Amino acid sequence: MSDFNEISGEYVVIKALENGVTIIGLTRGRDTKFHHSEKLDKGEIMIAQFTEHTSAIKIRGRAEILTKHGRLRTDD
Repeated sequence: MSDFNEISGEYVVIKALENGVTIIGLTRGRDTKFHHSEKLDKGEIMIAQFTEHTSAIKIRGRAEILTKHGRLRTDD
């Protein structure tokens, strides 16, 4: 059952409100490191998941983020 929990982590939806929005995944563990990055153009959407390897997501640029906790905008 632990395999199911590892692949069913919380999801977030990120919608770029401008070109060049950067999304960076950060690792878990003793040392936090960048492990993945993506660039989105205006209107593009990315669905990201917190997993056994991803403990944080950093977003640079104007974006709208949807989570189970609500809707956020980086320019608010």
